[in-house]
Amino acid sequence: MSSISYGLLDICRINCTFVRLKLQAMRVAQKIEQQIQQLPEGTTFDYQTLMVQRSEYTAASKALERLIKKEIINRVSSGIFYKPKQTVFGTLKPNEQELLKTYLFEDGKRIAYITGQSLYNRLGLTTQIPKVIKIACRDKRITASVGNIKAKAVKSYEDVTDKNYYLLELLDALKDFNQIADIDTESAITLLANKFKSLNTKELDSLIIVALKYPPRVRALLGAILENFKAETNVTALKNSLNPLSEYQYNIPQALLPNNATWNLKLI
Repeated sequence: MSSISYGLLDICRINCTFVRLKLQAMRVAQKIEQQIQQLPEGTTFDYQTLMVQRSEYTAASKALERLIKKEIINRVSSGIFYKPKQTVFGTLKPNEQELLKTYLFEDGKRIAYITGQSLYNRLGLTTQIPKVIKIACRDKRITASVGNIKAKAVKSYEDVTDKNYYLLELLDALKDFNQIADIDTESAITLLANKFKSLNTKELDSLIIVALKYPPRVRALLGAILENFKAETNVTALKNSLNPLSEYQYNIPQALLPNNATWNLKLI
């Protein structure tokens, strides 16, 4: 075969490779656009959310850049994007819970939750907004820097799942009750009691099981609230877990929890 023939074969191979890569890029771009169309406005996402394979990352990156230029999506930080929500006042950014969502889930399963003052603000226990958000996880130290949001890691008392994270949030509020800035103790106790009472029997049982892994002062306050506000659950396990010689101090008026003495609570 002549050198000219070999040259023509090389050109054909190059052209075939180019066409194949071009088709792959088009398929990836089409898949990404379809996935994003199905996402609700205000949702954050990453490559994993879009089910992008490693071999598709280059094509996916270019496709996402084109969508950013078209203002169909916006970039939150490296590798994290969001589908903007359009309102009469313009484009609305996602809230912090949504912006940090990719850090709270792994392979589609929840592994962490937001705690600390940010959580207590969302629950209505304080008006204070923290400069740094806390992310609680059992086995991983999760830190984040997303736009203006900074997050640091704290360890959760239990493995976090979609079935228990909201229970852990309420227990964290009891744990940090004395440290919550600008808290109105009367409204806070009533608010938390109402949240406990809104739980069904199965959830209350799970709450008590998880509470046994928290410090004794949390178990004491939880037991007193559940008993005083007559939640539909058995608090014996909580009471039996406490040292009868220990006292647990909270900045709560005694009138709010008249049963405080039976739970070794030292109130103001």
